[in-house]
Amino acid sequence: MSLLPDSTNAAYRGRPVAAWGLALLGVLTVLPGAIHAFLPDGGAGVIAGIDLTHNAQTIIATFAWVGATQIVWGTLMLLVALRYRSLVPLLLALILVERTIIALNLWLLKAGPDAHHPPEAWATLAALPVIALLLALSLPKRG
Repeated sequence: MSLLPDSTNAAYRGRPVAAWGLALLGVLTVLPGAIHAFLPDGGAGVIAGIDLTHNAQTIIATFAWVGATQIVWGTLMLLVALRYRSLVPLLLALILVERTIIALNLWLLKAGPDAHHPPEAWATLAALPVIALLLALSLPKRG
């Protein structure tokens, strides 16, 4: 009995660059996830520059929680990119929705444009058009 079903790579009809882009997104999700989960302050102070003088335990615990989720989500991205490519378009669409919601919250709805923006806030803005392009390239060619 195997944990993983057979590969679906043969059924993928999108461009290979989209799958490799998803693999890169997976790595770029797992690495910050590991930082958030395992760095003593979760990267909140040393990387994001968040003032930890108030509610440090809650902030660090929240970063660790997010890190655990990022590790799992990034692992799924890698698995799809390398073994289940027929799911690449779906996963890229979900990532586009996720990143859009994150950007809206970081820049408009929750934090606002004048708030402190950690590196991830800027990376999300830069990633949105790239993810949209990868999604377009992952869709089966017409005709």
